[in-house]
Amino acid sequence: MTDGRNAISLAELNGRITRSLASTPGLSNVWVVAETSDVRTSGGHCYMELIQKDPDSGAPLAKSRAVIWASAFARLGAAFYAATGSRLRSDMKIMAQVTVNFHAVYGFTLVINNIDPEYTVGDLIRRRNEIIAQLQADGVYDLNASLPWAPTPCRVAVISARGAAGYGDFLKHLYLNPLRLRFSTELFEAVMQGERTSESIISALERIMERIDDFDCAVIIRGGGAVSDLASFDDYELAYNVAQFPLPVIVGIGHERDVTVLDYVANTRVKTPTAAAEALIGHMADALAAVTSTGRNILRAASDIMAGQHRQLAYYSGNLPALARSVVERNRMRLGADTPAQLRAAVNAIITRRADRLDALGEILDTLSPEATLRRGYTITRYEGRAVADPALLPDGAEIITIFAHGKDVKSTVRNGK
Repeated sequence: MTDGRNAISLAELNGRITRSLASTPGLSNVWVVAETSDVRTSGGHCYMELIQKDPDSGAPLAKSRAVIWASAFARLGAAFYAATGSRLRSDMKIMAQVTVNFHAVYGFTLVINNIDPEYTVGDLIRRRNEIIAQLQADGVYDLNASLPWAPTPCRVAVISARGAAGYGDFLKHLYLNPLRLRFSTELFEAVMQGERTSESIISALERIMERIDDFDCAVIIRGGGAVSDLASFDDYELAYNVAQFPLPVIVGIGHERDVTVLDYVANTRVKTPTAAAEALIGHMADALAAVTSTGRNILRAASDIMAGQHRQLAYYSGNLPALARSVVERNRMRLGADTPAQLRAAVNAIITRRADRLDALGEILDTLSPEATLRRGYTITRYEGRAVADPALLPDGAEIITIFAHGKDVKSTVRNGK
């Protein structure tokens, strides 16, 4: 039953919309600019959402479902990868040629017929240039690049994902260097891909800062990847932290064609993790060469000194006899011809003085001798050959001898100790 309103089915309405959109100018092969979201593949087709955001708040202003049919996706995907080095994924700015499609069951969809990959590359470059300009305005752009290197940078703090192939290549190349240079490394693990990359690397830098005296430099390494995969390294906060880091930083992210903001603000930018190891080996090789050169200079100087001393010694050895003869001859000439007579007079004077002194000593001895004492009227009493000074020491009946200056000696016997 109807009530006279001429109602139609939903299928008919959707059919009218489909026919109307198909015949409306300006809805086919239109180039639009949007950001990708929820990109996924199924059955060879690529499904996604295209979003336009407010440049200030980031809030969505428009949103639409989009699809690249399998017939076109193989070609478009390959061309996009060749130009950008990245697979089409979420959170990318693209310029796409679309046709509005309305399906009676699935509703409104934008069918992507073509993509301009240069726009995506250009957006990444534009963003990078804006960050660099801000770093320069903040006065931190070249701080890390101007830091001097330690004479022997062998204590290395490494920021990388544990188990990553790039990290393994770095360690292998560093520790198996042909010069057998010794290094000490410590891993500060970080997420190296995706939305958490920036905050994770900054956290690793902060952990290194807590032990800054334990290291000579820091290395940030990641294996090669797509341009868009490396977009997380084009981050202002991350670049700001690296630029102000107090140790020289080596950045080895991606392959030769990949460049990020970190490459501009770091002390040293290399192509790969292996090249980062090679840079460290180069610094240590320079230090080794300097030490070797210094050692050779010292050896050369010491050899020159020794050779000079040997020459001087040989000169003295050859000339010493002649010098001795010359000295003797000069002194002989200086003494003159009358020297023997002078020596004889001096010797005779010394002998005379010594003889006078001996005569005086003899007179003193004669005065003090026992004979002189006897001549003055004294006697000497002897018992058993020894002079007696105290009669109390003589035993009863002891025979004693009394000696006089003239005449015979008198023998006596002691009685009762008297």
